[in-house]
Amino acid sequence: MSSLSAHKPTRPSASIVEEIRSRSGLTQAELARRAGLPRSVVNAYLKGHREPGADALARLATAAGFELQLGRRVPPVDAERAGRILVQVLELAEALPFRPRPTLDYPRLADRLAQNGAGA
Repeated sequence: MSSLSAHKPTRPSASIVEEIRSRSGLTQAELARRAGLPRSVVNAYLKGHREPGADALARLATAAGFELQLGRRVPPVDAERAGRILVQVLELAEALPFRPRPTLDYPRLADRLAQNGAGA
């Protein structure tokens, strides 16, 4: 068995290529040969060193006996739930005790600039 199965791809496209390869049961060399690509290129895709284009992904999938399809993307965050959590956070922030800003022991920058501008 190849050491690739222990390797976790870091790029989404590398995961797709690895899934195509592993589900098909083909070796890198056989997948590359069937797709008409150099084995080194398929290896670079699997390791995440290169990004395959849509055409290359389609060729790899077809060579393995699969087809790529587009599907509706599900957002990673539920907008309604995120909104409810935001409201809770803001309500908690409003419930915090108010502490007035301490007085500063030095003049404000705007006042210093006004003094410097008036003296010029």
